[in-house]
Amino acid sequence: MNYQTTPNFNNQMQEKLPNATAVLILGIVSIVLCLCYGIPGIIAGIVAIVLYNKDKKLYKATPEKYDNYSTLNTGFILSIIGIILSTIYAIFTIGLISYIGFDALKDPEALQQKMQELQEQMEDSERENF
Repeated sequence: MNYQTTPNFNNQMQEKLPNATAVLILGIVSIVLCLCYGIPGIIAGIVAIVLYNKDKKLYKATPEKYDNYSTLNTGFILSIIGIILSTIYAIFTIGLISYIGFDALKDPEALQQKMQELQEQMEDSERENF
């Protein structure tokens, strides 16, 4: 493999970690894809973490050999954020489907009727509380 190299303070050539850019891109993608029902964002985040662990082992073995560890860490943090957001959105989507029903989500009239019923229930519960 041909990695880009840069000299460090000892005039030794440093390589880029092989998956650091991929981890960063997958971390960003996991955040963007969290709005696609959550599942693609979770998958992208998990792949990013697997690649992160591989590069982290490389870096920990010889830290003086690599120079873009901060890029790797940034991608890791973004992938964790993406997994959390995707998980929250997936739980919300599952809850919405189980509460309203999948058929109501397909039919706009049924969805509107269901939303009106929910709004009436909320208004009734507010009246009872006051």
